[in-house]
Amino acid sequence: MATRVKDVQTNVEDLVTAREARAPSRQPLAVPIDQPVTFPLELPESEARLRTPAVGQRATRPDGRLHGLGQTQYIDDITFPHMLHAKILRSEYAHARIVSIDTSEAEKMPGVIATLTGAEVPENSFGPTYQDQPILAYPIARHRGDGVAAVAATTEQFALDALEKIRVEYEPLPAVFDPLEALEDDSPKVHGGDTNIYTSKVIKKGDVEAGLAASDHVFERRFSTQMVEHVPLEPHATIASWDGNGRVSIWSSLGRITLGREDLARTLQMPQSRIRLIGTVVGGNFGGKNEITNEPIVALLSRKSRRPVKAIYSRGDEFVSSTIRHPFIMDYTTGVDNEGRILARKIRLVLDGGAYCSWTGTTIGKGSILAPGPYNIDNVLVEAYAVYTNKTTTGAMRGFGAPQVCFAYESQMDDMADALGIDPLEIRLRNGFSENSLSPTGQSLQSVALKESLTQAADRFRWKEWQA
Repeated sequence: MATRVKDVQTNVEDLVTAREARAPSRQPLAVPIDQPVTFPLELPESEARLRTPAVGQRATRPDGRLHGLGQTQYIDDITFPHMLHAKILRSEYAHARIVSIDTSEAEKMPGVIATLTGAEVPENSFGPTYQDQPILAYPIARHRGDGVAAVAATTEQFALDALEKIRVEYEPLPAVFDPLEALEDDSPKVHGGDTNIYTSKVIKKGDVEAGLAASDHVFERRFSTQMVEHVPLEPHATIASWDGNGRVSIWSSLGRITLGREDLARTLQMPQSRIRLIGTVVGGNFGGKNEITNEPIVALLSRKSRRPVKAIYSRGDEFVSSTIRHPFIMDYTTGVDNEGRILARKIRLVLDGGAYCSWTGTTIGKGSILAPGPYNIDNVLVEAYAVYTNKTTTGAMRGFGAPQVCFAYESQMDDMADALGIDPLEIRLRNGFSENSLSPTGQSLQSVALKESLTQAADRFRWKEWQA
């Protein structure tokens, strides 16, 4: 330890000496304009670090230094000769039939090399669960974020100008925006058919009605959460380029390139062996880059123009077109005895799925399993429904349904503690999981440290002192 302290002192002295040497001029160190800025290619390694490469040492992220020096290359930093820029025209309506699309005037605009509509996409549907989402909407647009046409031009501004020249004739259709209204029989049907419910989940344990009847107190409350956009610093971005052998290379900010490659092969109607999908450094994901967005559009524009094409979402595109966190409407009915022990919990979840399914199948499953909370409850009933609405598509976001239900059941725990005059920590300790507790689905839980964690946190926070 003494040696390390001495090394630090020596380094500080060196820095002070160097600073004082420059002090008289107080001028920044200039690099001649004709000389490139260079960085050392090797980093110093301490002997301690070499002796114990992991335990007790600070782990250096391989990409940390590049980020700090501004040398990390994101897709927007990559360019190719003769590369074009793509922009996407969004629907004017939340729900409408596309009668016709005329791109002829856009094609006459300066710098425009290629246009694309949904009718030109080989297989115009994709999705990680259900293939219910179009690459470019045709013949139905189901929310305002649906792309209806795309343009590739020599500059981004030329592409934006060309979008204004595309003429789309719509036949507006009835729309539904409230998930509870979407459950009604007479509501507009987003995908046709008899219902907007496209997936559901039921979990039963014990007899919830008997448990509620035997309870000394029954608490009922509705909780709801809002939609949340991921807002990554780097928006969705893609570059596509074809070679002379009919193979396409796609640089993408996708987080799941294997699944993305499968979707691309399906939408482009070509074997995966002819698709090279390159996952670049991702400037923020949080679940929002788990599926393809503009990759097929850019690939088709590149094939059509025979030039590399880049597409970068604007911040507006991110908000209206990329997936968001599911809003939940959650009805909780919980029965307890006079000591605050939970005897039964009945839950109804309604997930606003937006216009397309995306990762809703995973979200409704995790949300339903976790909805009763980390508590021993003999009688449980969870009924969950995901419904289509004419709103932004909901998909993957950190937690997959857990943050929504956690907010609900913990809020009700506080409500019950307040009404019964029980300390909020105590009511959780009385009901919390312990070793070998059974989950709502019958799983025997191992290595459970819930109560110990709560107790340690309360001690460190001095919970009892604050409650006194």
